[in-house]
Amino acid sequence: MYRIWNFITQYSLLLVGGALAALIWANMAPDSYHHLVHLPLWIDAPIGLIEQHDGQPMRVLTLHFLINDVLMALFFAMAAKEVWEAVILKDGSLRGRRALTPLIATLGGMAGPVLVYLTLAASLGILAEVGRGWAIPTATDIAFSYLVGRIVFGARHPAIGFLLLLAIADDAGGLAILAVFYPTGDVVPLWLLVSLAAAAGVWLLANWLPRWLDGDDPARGWSTRARRVLAAWPYIIAGCISWYAFYRAGLHPALGLLPIIPAIPHAERDFGVFAADEAGATDLLNRMEHALKLPVQFVLLAFGLMNAGVEFSAISAPTWLVLAGLVIGKPLGITLFGWFAANVLRLGLPEGMVLRDLPVVGLVAAIGFTVALFVAAVAFPSGPVQDAAKMGALFSLGSAVLAIAAGRMMRITRQG
Repeated sequence: MYRIWNFITQYSLLLVGGALAALIWANMAPDSYHHLVHLPLWIDAPIGLIEQHDGQPMRVLTLHFLINDVLMALFFAMAAKEVWEAVILKDGSLRGRRALTPLIATLGGMAGPVLVYLTLAASLGILAEVGRGWAIPTATDIAFSYLVGRIVFGARHPAIGFLLLLAIADDAGGLAILAVFYPTGDVVPLWLLVSLAAAAGVWLLANWLPRWLDGDDPARGWSTRARRVLAAWPYIIAGCISWYAFYRAGLHPALGLLPIIPAIPHAERDFGVFAADEAGATDLLNRMEHALKLPVQFVLLAFGLMNAGVEFSAISAPTWLVLAGLVIGKPLGITLFGWFAANVLRLGLPEGMVLRDLPVVGLVAAIGFTVALFVAAVAFPSGPVQDAAKMGALFSLGSAVLAIAAGRMMRITRQG
């Protein structure tokens, strides 16, 4: 039973369950489903969306806002933690020459979908209507891509490491796109200074100061006391301040915890994405991640339930634009840019990996799902265009079947 539950939580199948439940509910009883999604939890709240109530504009905290804008911040914080480790640590996977080929392939994996999406939209004459959705097919779902990649290549194939590097870099790019191109209102830069001040303050007071007070003391008394007495609370408080600052700044508040991640103490070692060894790590950042792992799975369940409830009648041009961007643009971009990096720039591929692996990796990375759903909800207002784009994100799960079939056609030898 434990292994089954671990499998479900590890690979976000709770998210799939929420999405399937939402699809069934929205198509069988759409009125009750949409009533739940927009259920007001707190009228005249300090946070939320401005809506008209009794003829007056008021901030309303709805169930949808609570999940998408507040609780999903925990999911993006966990994604940012993996990116931060990969970039900053000495043995981080996104450091050095070995990361150059997958990083360049990532650029192709983001540019290809955008090019396909916008080209098709322009050719159909609907660019003005759906142009804001260009970023939706740039996403890669790390958990599902990792699961499908292991099915196609096996756990020990070098393409798995390549895929994870690509997915992490893709998520980093996706976070940047959300912050820059999809503000939730007029951007107020002054509030961003509040977020940066919270991150700098907690790093100085709870991280740097105890170590400075310890000096050369091998017992590290101040650091030990701070860790025992304060634990994660300074970072939780700083995170709340940073989230509110993003909300007031006009940036999407789900990204509000990102500035705090670098301030949290971390061991000088990167165990890797989904590494079991991290469960025994004693540094605060890894302990916080593992404490959040189970709650975040239920956040993803709720996210799927709140966002995947699309009626099949909503399928239209944006559905196929998103899907084409993912299943055509992403494999094409990854293959071309990966080939260019490996052959023209002579950076090479990981030992044991060959060029015919690249299009298969591209098809695996075309599973956008979680982040694609999130971007669709941000890119378009509620309505038929958003629903159609979300359906494209849901259909991207079908890329798993294409990847498995391509792996057999390319005669990929599973390793491990």
